[in-house]
Amino acid sequence: MHADTRHFRQAAGKALIDGQLQKALGNVKRGFIAKRAKARDALPEFDRLRDEARDIKIHTLAHLDLYLSRFEDKVKAAGGQVHWAETEAEAREAVLEICRAAGAKTVTKGKSMITEEIGLNAFLEQSELKVVETDLGEYLVQIRGETPSHIIAPAVHLNKEQIEHDFRERHKDLPPERQLSDPVQLVAEARQVLRQAFISADVGITGANFLIAETGQTVIVTNEGNGDLTQTLPKVHIVMASIEKAVPTLEDASTLIRVLARSATGQEISTYTTFSAGPRREGDPDGPQEFHVVLLDNGRSSVLGGPFQDMLRCIRCGACLNHCPIYQHVGGHAYGSVYPGPMGSVLTPLLQGVQEAAHLPYACTLCGRCEAVCPERIALPDMLRRWRARDFAAKPPLAGAKPALKLWAALAACPRAYQLVTGAAIRLLALLGGRKGRIGRLPLMGAWTKHRDLPAPQGQSFLAQWKAGRRK
Repeated sequence: MHADTRHFRQAAGKALIDGQLQKALGNVKRGFIAKRAKARDALPEFDRLRDEARDIKIHTLAHLDLYLSRFEDKVKAAGGQVHWAETEAEAREAVLEICRAAGAKTVTKGKSMITEEIGLNAFLEQSELKVVETDLGEYLVQIRGETPSHIIAPAVHLNKEQIEHDFRERHKDLPPERQLSDPVQLVAEARQVLRQAFISADVGITGANFLIAETGQTVIVTNEGNGDLTQTLPKVHIVMASIEKAVPTLEDASTLIRVLARSATGQEISTYTTFSAGPRREGDPDGPQEFHVVLLDNGRSSVLGGPFQDMLRCIRCGACLNHCPIYQHVGGHAYGSVYPGPMGSVLTPLLQGVQEAAHLPYACTLCGRCEAVCPERIALPDMLRRWRARDFAAKPPLAGAKPALKLWAALAACPRAYQLVTGAAIRLLALLGGRKGRIGRLPLMGAWTKHRDLPAPQGQSFLAQWKAGRRK
């Protein structure tokens, strides 16, 4: 993974004062959250389906080797090939070898976070292959030289004025007087430009939302026809997927699809849900001559059986990003990782190491919204706390940190002393807040009060009120 997660604070600071970005991120709140809520409320059994989806993935991970082996057997029986890649480098080399064997010059791609994870585009371009992203959002970030800022909406950080400017810069062969003032015109132009890539491509690469062990099928869930064109028009179709995408049966896949679409985009089902199995058969009107599946481990097998195994249940819906107050204010690029938001803050340290991604577990308020909306009910806040604990244990303690923690522990173990100290602190803070009810400067709280006031306590503490209520 080619990412720099070391400068989250600086990147977040820049994002907060970027007016254009803040305007674009408003669409996340207005769009994804409201649509998910509407889709959830329209399906009475939604929470039951979440439980079923969780249980399916728990069972699959407990028997992952068996289901992957069965999936491979079914793919081979259908005429396809499976390539096992332990590392990013092995995955890239496997794809390049397939492309070279096909004599490929142009490669079209559907949206795939795994290809982002292994830096596939740059690798293939270094080998003199033309790589064209065909998902509209991915195409937009590709022509800008950027990475996706969201796992399902790669260009959520852009507005139509930026896109118009980029299209006019990129598509010089089109009439300069053409109108590109609304999204419909922009989509039409992208469709026109990408059509030639679909026709001329020698190899098509897609990701996979699920790998069905029962049938050897791969599943992609999209809202554009690009995924189908990418895998049916070229003579070679390559599926890139990580090993945890396996599910046992078609029925299991259908259950997961029902919670995936509603959690991701608020749809009952995505516009295109495509099942693929093997190359073109005799009598088929279209389809690839070769079908390859590249299965990437990249450290995931070492996560099995450990405290972070539940992260492998993630089905990449993006709901945790959409509902995260941090992501809503800084966007995806601030994280410096292929996988942003709460899920990325847990997954990236697993893939890169906590030393390289130490800031990400702290990019969280621990409000719990991510866990509340996760279709797999993954306890993301618990895992973020676990990463923080590991990071703290691995670093030299800050001056005064250990004595302060010991003092707090001693107070917490003695309720009477705790109440006396906190009561005095409450009265002091209320006095400092004065009539305004807020504190502009406070020792040891400079990082907070530099940008905002600290609200002063108002009235009695909860414990004091509770005791007063009991006396009544």
